[in-house]
Amino acid sequence: MKRLTLLKGLLFALFALALSTTQAMAKKKVIDKMYMFGFSASFKDSTVYFTDVQEVNNVWFDTKNKFLLGREFYSEQLKDFLSKKRQLPARTCVVMFDSKQKKAEKKLLKMKRLYTVKAKGKYEVQYLGPEDFKFKTLDLDFSEQ
Repeated sequence: MKRLTLLKGLLFALFALALSTTQAMAKKKVIDKMYMFGFSASFKDSTVYFTDVQEVNNVWFDTKNKFLLGREFYSEQLKDFLSKKRQLPARTCVVMFDSKQKKAEKKLLKMKRLYTVKAKGKYEVQYLGPEDFKFKTLDLDFSEQ
């Protein structure tokens, strides 16, 4: 009886190990299209910047956590642009994203409302069009991991 219980426990542990290994391997993949926009603010002034929703091809996505991989590099692209092209150093930049364009646009509208209507003129809102700034696709290769 003890051997049967031990065997069941061992089989369960092996099954759990195999399942966790499979999940770890299957969680990172390339998505054909992702829609994202950038937002930038500074603690030194009241000007905030928004980019348009942009389609970015071949982005890496964590399917387990449903999160964009390399998002800090996309944010850094916006930060570098504002620092070098607009002479606006020390800005905090974030990237918002969704796999559906309508949902990304809805997130953008919600943030715009937060800084225009709800803020009642506290912020100066600037828009960066696609002719001003465009995200570049990152090549993140996880095959070595």
